[in-house]
Amino acid sequence: MGNNKSNGNPKAKLNVRNNSPKKPYEYKNRGERADSCEINEGLIFGRNAVRELLKSGRTVDKLLVQKGEREGSIVVLVAEAIERHIPIVETDKAKLDKLTGFSAHQGIVAMAAEKEYCSVDDILNIASERNEKPFIIIADGIADPHNLGAIIRCAEGVGAHGLIIPKRRAVGLTPTVSKSSCGAIEHLAIAKVTNIAATVDELKKKGIWVFAAEAGGENYYDTDFNCPCALVLGSEGEGVSKLVKDKADYVVSIPMYGKVNSFNVSTAAAVILAEISRQHRM
Repeated sequence: MGNNKSNGNPKAKLNVRNNSPKKPYEYKNRGERADSCEINEGLIFGRNAVRELLKSGRTVDKLLVQKGEREGSIVVLVAEAIERHIPIVETDKAKLDKLTGFSAHQGIVAMAAEKEYCSVDDILNIASERNEKPFIIIADGIADPHNLGAIIRCAEGVGAHGLIIPKRRAVGLTPTVSKSSCGAIEHLAIAKVTNIAATVDELKKKGIWVFAAEAGGENYYDTDFNCPCALVLGSEGEGVSKLVKDKADYVVSIPMYGKVNSFNVSTAAAVILAEISRQHRM
């Protein structure tokens, strides 16, 4: 592999990207997971409390609103959230009761982020300032906060420049994510984007080679990662979405020799990220 690198291309035998027309896949509407949050962790509830949160300018991951409660002051709060591009999720009272530990939520709950998000360009600037090839992780719909926290810990530990997560259909930076990262969340740049597929397109335009971690790809240890790269990790249940996988330059896999056919996403992340880091430092 060491002699096969040419002009940042991760494979000498593939000198250009595959620019053949792609099939226009669409995301499935999987809906928001309002009930995947932890009780009282990172939640602000009640109309006055949510109003003050929005006034503060603090980052809000999403607003949960009880079905049928679009009246009075909630209308104003929802309008402000929409203006700030904060996702609105309608859910039933029973779920809000469970989330808030049966406290008086008044039909509205906000999920506040543990830290401020940066932009994708900020991540690329970090790589430039370090005079290193960009090394980015993209979490395509990770729903389990423990998994996201573990991925953040792995990413920071191997020297990645940043992580990209989607605004919808995924866990945000909750207190459980922060705790699971063992403090790494404070040292890793994290961007939140509206559309992962569109972000992949933008990264490719900027010279980043995109690798999707999925079954059926080339063995990760036979893959040349010594280039500006981004690794896409898929959701726990569905893996990398078909649209994003289709847009990736390469698909890479971890060969399995036992009876189970896959690793947990955070375990797979540790294995592949360590190899990318090794190659970037050769």
